[in-house]
Amino acid sequence: MTRLDNPAKTLRHIATALLPTPFAQFTVHAYKSADGKEHLALTLGDLSGNDCGDPPAPLAPLVRVHSECLTGDALFSLRCDCGFQLRAALEAIAREGRGALLYLRQEGRGIGLGNKIRAYALQDRGADTVEANHQLGFPADAREYGLAVQLLRELGLCRIRLMTNNPAKLDALVRDGVEVVERVSVERGRNPHNESYLDTKVAKMGHLLGDKGKDAT
Repeated sequence: MTRLDNPAKTLRHIATALLPTPFAQFTVHAYKSADGKEHLALTLGDLSGNDCGDPPAPLAPLVRVHSECLTGDALFSLRCDCGFQLRAALEAIAREGRGALLYLRQEGRGIGLGNKIRAYALQDRGADTVEANHQLGFPADAREYGLAVQLLRELGLCRIRLMTNNPAKLDALVRDGVEVVERVSVERGRNPHNESYLDTKVAKMGHLLGDKGKDAT
């Protein structure tokens, strides 16, 4: 299997096991990065034919690169759309019978759990999500996607259909050699508690939601 060139591998494989879920029985792969954080890749079905050296498969697999959001993914927070997107991605991959979800430990758009709660407190006092990060001394989005590219390399994938509303995520993967043959919108979970948050992501971070997302597909 020919994979993307990987001169600076920083991921170490820990273990692989089956993971039955309400949607499908996935295979879960655990990895540790150089900073000690542990990341997961959930895979389903036959993913061959999407490596750089392989003839293209008829349909590239769905892939979701999902950054950890404890409040949304595990505690059902309505302040964001993260948990809704996670569920939607797993459901979509299960429907197709093949694909992958990468779960990266980049809580709070990369600023960490405690700082995310600090940002929430500033939002409670009137700041939007971008202003709150800036007031804490952080960029609007501190995530990086080199680990996602390395995980895709580990899985033998460089030709994918990416489930995202975030053009910066798409651009980062493409810049590092991943062939994204289609962007698949994943709009879920808009509610009165996160409307302002989502609108700010569109206005200040360029996220492809609503009419803007339709124009880009």
